[in-house]
Amino acid sequence: MRPSSPQAIDQAAVPWLLAVALATASPHGEHLPPWLSVLFAAALLWRLWLWWQRQPLPPRWLLALLVLAALAGIAWQYRSLLGRDSGVAMLVMFMALKPLEMKTRRDAMVVVMLGFFLLLTHYFYSQSIPTGLWLLASCTLLTAALIRLHGGSQPPAAIIRQAGLLLLQALPFMLILYLLFPRVSGPLWGLPQDAHAGRSGLSNEMAPGSISNLILSGAIAFRSHFASGIPEKSDLYWRGPVLDAYDGLTWRASTPAAGRARMVPVVEARGTPYSYSSIIEAHGQRWLLALDVATSLPAGAVQAPTLEVLAREPLRARSRFVFTSSVDYHANRNETAAALQQALALPPTINPRARALADQWKSRPPARIADAVLSLFRNEDFHYTLRPPLLGADAVDEFLFGTRRGFCEHYASAFVFLLRAAGVPARVVAGYQGGEVNPVDGYLIVRQSDAHAWAEVWLAGEGWVRYDPTAAVAPSRIEQGIVAALPQDEPLPAIVGLDADWLRQLRYRWEAANNAWNQWVLGYNPQRQRDILSRFGMANPDWQGMSAALAVLSGVALLLVTVWTLPRRRRADPAQRAWQRYCKALARRGVTRAAWEGPLAFARRVAVERPQLAALTSDAARCYAALRYGRGDSEQLLVLQECVHRLPARWRNSP
Repeated sequence: MRPSSPQAIDQAAVPWLLAVALATASPHGEHLPPWLSVLFAAALLWRLWLWWQRQPLPPRWLLALLVLAALAGIAWQYRSLLGRDSGVAMLVMFMALKPLEMKTRRDAMVVVMLGFFLLLTHYFYSQSIPTGLWLLASCTLLTAALIRLHGGSQPPAAIIRQAGLLLLQALPFMLILYLLFPRVSGPLWGLPQDAHAGRSGLSNEMAPGSISNLILSGAIAFRSHFASGIPEKSDLYWRGPVLDAYDGLTWRASTPAAGRARMVPVVEARGTPYSYSSIIEAHGQRWLLALDVATSLPAGAVQAPTLEVLAREPLRARSRFVFTSSVDYHANRNETAAALQQALALPPTINPRARALADQWKSRPPARIADAVLSLFRNEDFHYTLRPPLLGADAVDEFLFGTRRGFCEHYASAFVFLLRAAGVPARVVAGYQGGEVNPVDGYLIVRQSDAHAWAEVWLAGEGWVRYDPTAAVAPSRIEQGIVAALPQDEPLPAIVGLDADWLRQLRYRWEAANNAWNQWVLGYNPQRQRDILSRFGMANPDWQGMSAALAVLSGVALLLVTVWTLPRRRRADPAQRAWQRYCKALARRGVTRAAWEGPLAFARRVAVERPQLAALTSDAARCYAALRYGRGDSEQLLVLQECVHRLPARWRNSP
């Protein structure tokens, strides 16, 4: 027997498949090189024109040349055909060119399966709510294309409705798999080559302009939820890297000696402790941005001798941590000689005017020297700005005695330089200051625009004491935030400068929804899965128990869906209900219609067995046949319903 030839694709199904290609691949345009996006658009438009004009598809040799050229372009663009970005680019290229050879149903199935696969790749770049909604809509479209491909011509609305019903039937299985499928640690959609990209903006070095550039981003750095009250805004200092090495332009975090690296800092907490949990966005560094200073650490974290809290590995995925902190404390009152020596180091010969100024204060106590620098900033004509002039080799001199315009890193850097030049140990601390409470979910949101730099001074008997020179120049920055501190003509991220109340409320709700999505969907890690399952009676859930529960619940869900989708008795239309009532009334008189008996044949038999009802039954049967099998109208439905009421009362069956 000769094998059957492949079934040709229905001409009217082609637009469905082109819509599938567009929906599943077009969001990648943000990540693709422009030439590949142009190739994708041109290929789909070409295929649409060929379909519209009913022209033959291009020859195979031309498609082969296009594939080879596109592969060469991808290899040149990404320097490889392996990896996330190049792999996604090849999938998009295949989706663009496959419709140009799509003739049979088998080719169409390749396009649909390629579309399903492309949907997964979007999570490599974004796991946001809009991405999830777009992928759900695209999945509905893919299912609709399958229905159109195999179910023939139908109204588009009916196809979409059936696709939505199929996805609704899959919903119980999705929920069961979400809850019970064993979770893995780490980001599900991360790839090794992408893991080292920091995203928060803070780094372990600070030069003039580094933080002022970061201030223009309204992205969220982390969220914190306090178990009881939130500290005053002036106490919200979130410690990041401590920068104690200076080369004249850039402050960096020094590498401590092996012995000092193993030292545990001594923190004497005073006042009210604050317990809170923080959800920190991935930033590619180890610091965990705890409220200054942490007294209780998350599992696996350590506290460096310079008081910042460090994770074992760089933070490459959004993670949740629980801390206890104190905002009133003594830290390292007995500091090591090596740490104090590092906190005094300065490059020789630079900034002579600043050194001369510091020499005038050397006879004073260290705390008085720090106060003198603050008074200088407070009383002289210094300005807080995101757009300071460029500085040269003697940056501190030019800032203090020339420009007098700067952002927090300028003031922190100049403050620490003057203290060190006067013989007082001091260092720069980078991190975040402040935050905004979202009234919808109660989380304190700290953005990149809250990035800040301040200073710490070591005082005998007190340890490391925080000094914020920015507060001396622009106290509103600490009390009210960055918007209140900057002049009106300064640039700000749009999300920070929103003044309209309705926009602010909309942002609060959207960010609360994103927070819930991040915690309960993207953040559904092994620990959270164990917590949830323990509430349902699984005291010590392991993979064996979860697999058994998964099998049982999936079987139950399958049974319920099967019962729901079994052929059910259709609800009769008005004509059928009226005809059935008429036939039931005749059955009471001894004339029963057989299941196979048509209305007209039944009317003829009634005329023989009950002549007095011949005319009435003939009218009812004629109207029902027209309504059921022909083109009956509303008048015939009224006649049929009147026939039921015209039956003698003792023969009529009640509804």
